Amino acid sequence: MRGLRGWIVAGVVAIAIAALAYALQPHSDSPEHSSNSDAANGTSAALLFAQAMGHQTSQMTDGFNLPAAGSVMFVFTPTSPYSEGEADQLHAWVQEQGGVLVYASEQGDGELDRAFGVTRYSGQALGGSYSSIPLGDGVTRVSGGDAFVPIYTSAPQVTLLRSGGGLTAGYVQRVGLGRVVVLADPLVLCNGYLDKTDNGRLLADLIGSDSSAQVTFDEYHHGLTVSDFAPQSWLATPWGAALAWLVVAVFLGLFLRGRRFGPVVSRPPDAARSDVEWAVAVGQLLRRSSARAVTLGMLTNATERAVAARNGLPLQPRERFWNALWMRSPDTADELAKVESSLVASAASEHDLLNAARKLHEIAHPVPRR
Repeated sequence: MRGLRGWIVAGVVAIAIAALAYALQPHSDSPEHSSNSDAANGTSAALLFAQAMGHQTSQMTDGFNLPAAGSVMFVFTPTSPYSEGEADQLHAWVQEQGGVLVYASEQGDGELDRAFGVTRYSGQALGGSYSSIPLGDGVTRVSGGDAFVPIYTSAPQVTLLRSGGGLTAGYVQRVGLGRVVVLADPLVLCNGYLDKTDNGRLLADLIGSDSSAQVTFDEYHHGLTVSDFAPQSWLATPWGAALAWLVVAVFLGLFLRGRRFGPVVSRPPDAARSDVEWAVAVGQLLRRSSARAVTLGMLTNATERAVAARNGLPLQPRERFWNALWMRSPDTADELAKVESSLVASAASEHDLLNAARKLHEIAHPVPRR
C-alpha cells in the first residue's frame, strides 16, 4: 500500500512539473494577441512597427498605470477582466487627457464595454474581408478572421470596418478630447495579417504620425491581476474553475482516505462551577505566573470598592473618594493608605503578599469588636 501511494505522489509531481514546463515554454499561439508573441495571432510586429516609426513604446505589465496624456494605448482581448475602477479611469484618460484607445477584442470585456458604450451582437457573422472607411489615405480594404461578433453602432460611433454582409466590425468615436477605436476582429492588426491588403496602413493610421506620442500595449490584463482574486472571478475564469475543481478533488480525497489517529473521545458534559472553584482557579493561575503585583492590584481595587460601598461613597474620581473617606472614616482611610503605601515592598515574596492580602481583607471586611 505504501509503495502504491509513493507511485501516486511521484505521478502527481511529474504532471505538475510537465504542466509548469509547458506553461513556461514559448507557444506558437497567442489567443490573447500578446505583444510579446511572434505567433501569427500575436502583436509583436505592431510593437516593432511603432518603434520603427519613431514612437516611444512601452508595455503595461507591473500594474494598471495609465500612460501620459495624448498617448496611444492598445488593449487586445483581455484574459483578466477589467475592474469597474480601471475601466472608469481609462475612460477618464481618453476623455480628459486626449488619449487614443485602440480596443480590439472578439468577445469584449464587460467593464470596458460598459464604460465606452459598446454593444455587441449575440451571435457571429461571416468575416474574412472588410471594407474600410479610411482614417487616412490608402486604406480601403483589410483582411481578418473568418468570423466575428458584430457591433451595434449609435450616432456618435462612426463605422470604420464593415463586413460583406453590411455589419460593423469596427468603429471610431470621439470621447471628449480623445477618441476610441473599437475592433471586433483583432486579427486585422496581428502579425500574420499585416502584409495582407491594407492592414499595415490601417495600423499606421491608428498609431499616428506624431512621433512624440507614446504607444503603450496593455499586457497587465493578459495575466493575473488583483481583481482576479475577487470571489466572483474564481469561477468566471478558466484558472479559477480549475483551482475550484482542484480544491474539491483534494477535499474529497482527504475525506474518503482520511483516518482517525485514535479512538473517538467523547466530550465530558458541562458542569456548573461554584464561586469557590473559580476563585481557586484564578488564584492558582496568578501564583503560577508569579503575578504578585497584579494580584495586589486586584485586591486593592476590591478593597476600595468594598470600603466605598460600606461608607456610601463614589469610587470615581479617586481624588474625591479619598477626600470623602478621610472626612467620613479617618481611621479606615489611615489604615488603607498605610497598606497601599507598602504594597510595592509586599510584592517581593509570597509571604509578604499574604500579609498584605490579610490586611486588605481586614479593612474590606472588618470584624466588629466586642
